Amino acid sequence: MQYFNSNLFADADTPYDDARYVIFGVPYDGTTSYVAGTRHGPDAIRKVSYNFEQYLPEHGYTLSEAKIHDLGNLEIPSLPEDVIAAVEEITAQIAADGKIPIVLGGEHSITLGSYRPYLSECFVVCDAHLDLREEFGDTLYNHACITRRISEAGAKEIFIIGARSGTEEEYAFAENLNLYSADCVRERGITAILDEIVEKIAGRSVYLSIDADAIDCCLTPGLGTPEPFGITHFDIRDVIRRIGPLAEAFDYMEVCPIDAGQTAAVAAKLIREFIAVHRIKNQE
Repeated sequence: MQYFNSNLFADADTPYDDARYVIFGVPYDGTTSYVAGTRHGPDAIRKVSYNFEQYLPEHGYTLSEAKIHDLGNLEIPSLPEDVIAAVEEITAQIAADGKIPIVLGGEHSITLGSYRPYLSECFVVCDAHLDLREEFGDTLYNHACITRRISEAGAKEIFIIGARSGTEEEYAFAENLNLYSADCVRERGITAILDEIVEKIAGRSVYLSIDADAIDCCLTPGLGTPEPFGITHFDIRDVIRRIGPLAEAFDYMEVCPIDAGQTAAVAAKLIREFIAVHRIKNQE
């Protein structure tokens, strides 16, 4: 597998063999349906990660203690199914080595590749869009189809948080899933929803995926497919704090750095949050 490095995530200075968390970027947006640019997301996230102090006062934890390695970005092919296969290959190696992968996108189609080595029973995703299309843009592997493909790959239970966009057919398909719309989060509160999800996933394997557009585009406008009336960055942080420690793999997708940097900054902070809470609650 070929990689190239432009810059690495802050504090990711542990050699691979000694690392617990392994970051890699997938600069791909080949099936983007509105604004291109998520291929620049991984490096934008890395760049802003150097803005933050190592110490996380909310947790009394210094991130440099977490043993993080950054592989850099994958050299990727052009076709989405080939990109997914490349992501699957490296994620499978990380899993076999007993490490936790953190995947930086790039578009959301990538997630199928990092999910396949685990086939986690529960797939928890924060996303503005249902992503349940059978196909889009003449491919089954469009970023608008990712959750449909995950359901077919083996996820026994899917939880979608923050959705507010989809076709009539997608909403019909979602009746068999656990859907918490953005309006639902606003009405019920994220704590009550997470209490419910944690009870349902107890004792089961979990994959956690964050699409940056779950957050209202008025807060973080650096998105390829922006949707207003979304959930907040605080809601996503609560999701990571509750679900993150239970996850065997994690990704953060769809940062399109066409704004003043706030979307990448939120992503970098939330990735740091995942590492901290996962490490603190899973100390070996």
